[in-house]
Amino acid sequence: MAEEEKSGEPVKEKNELQMLTELVDDLYNFREHYFETHSVEDAGRKQNDVAQEMEKTLKKLEEKEDQLKHKVEFLLQKGRCLNVSPDFNAVAEECLSRAVKLEPGLVEGWNTLGEQYWKKGDLTGAKNCFTGALQQSRNKVSLRNLSMVLRQVPTVNSDVHNKHVMDSVVLAREAVQLDVTDGTSWYILGNANVSLFFTSGQKPQLSQQAMSAYAQSEKVDRAASCYPELHYNRATLFQYEEMFGSALDGYTRAAALDPGWEDARVREKQLLEYLRKVTELIQNKGKVKARRLRTMLSNLHTSALGPCSSPQFQSPTGRVGSLEPRTLSSLAHGHNAGVAALGKVVFSLASEGRMAFTFGMVDSEESCIVVMVYNTANSWGVLIGDTVVIPEPLLKRNGITHKDESFDFRSIRVDSPLLLIVNGKKQNVQSQIAASVSYTRQSE
Repeated sequence: MAEEEKSGEPVKEKNELQMLTELVDDLYNFREHYFETHSVEDAGRKQNDVAQEMEKTLKKLEEKEDQLKHKVEFLLQKGRCLNVSPDFNAVAEECLSRAVKLEPGLVEGWNTLGEQYWKKGDLTGAKNCFTGALQQSRNKVSLRNLSMVLRQVPTVNSDVHNKHVMDSVVLAREAVQLDVTDGTSWYILGNANVSLFFTSGQKPQLSQQAMSAYAQSEKVDRAASCYPELHYNRATLFQYEEMFGSALDGYTRAAALDPGWEDARVREKQLLEYLRKVTELIQNKGKVKARRLRTMLSNLHTSALGPCSSPQFQSPTGRVGSLEPRTLSSLAHGHNAGVAALGKVVFSLASEGRMAFTFGMVDSEESCIVVMVYNTANSWGVLIGDTVVIPEPLLKRNGITHKDESFDFRSIRVDSPLLLIVNGKKQNVQSQIAASVSYTRQSE
């Protein structure tokens, strides 16, 4: 009889550990699929609800602690349970450290310990954990976590950072290939492509790849469509691409899904204020008095075209030849090849929350348009009264409706100040600095 009881002990223990594992899995499912059982109006309660579920699960774990505390699986599950919280937990770190010491090949242990180091701010420790886990097994969790950490590790120069970003895209892509039905992996790939877009010359195909990855994330995984960070990060890219309505909707959705996340509400508010200000300034031509405006425009001559009037002038598209000056009203939507817009600066906007240096320009017909210049150095700008020539301008019509507000205005996008002629002169290379993007959360 004693022998039968002894042989039954490991089976009982295994069953108990299996039950505890399922309890912790249920806890993570509760967090990840919260909005499948709750409405968005409950978003403010989510963190507290998850914390309560964690306490219930932890209590059940602790009931078995005396008999199982030296078991690797128990240590792993207790660490995982505590790791469901967004904050660092010293007990979780201790449990997970013991678990991987007892079983160095425990991939899930290394991954969860890496997340604890990350929450503590120890990015090097986190990177080592994820790298170590990948030496045991090429798994999607380690790959995508290492992808995120690589983009956040401080670097000595831009070349090293750019290499980290390139490597992060490769890792995120491999994570997706291991499981194309995992929405989180697609989302991380989207973020990696956004970073690559900003570090690799803002090539349109990288922006498109990021958008496609975000869309695929939502398509394959219902839970991913409720990630506030996905909506926030995609909105940031929408804003840079001047898809302002989509950007506002994204910030709004992010704020609704996580009411405690101040950044999302701030971004929405800043963009709305920017659009209101732009609309107002265009309508009243920067509040420049009529007499002063006439004086400014009396000095607007085609001689201000400067190098654009030369037969050897090379346009941004590579076309060689002089450009024909055109009024703003005669410009077509889209790219205007072979022509130049010419006008006087009547306003510029302060920099809070902006992605572009923004100014207003009035031409000889007293038409006013807003110009958004990207990748400008902080020291660069134009002053009221300056003469600006925009070679082969890219014209856009903005029609935006958000909540109970509507905006309708034309704008010109300029991807670098080096493309402009200001007061008859080309801009020096110091006027340009590459735009960058940053994430404010460990989970991006």
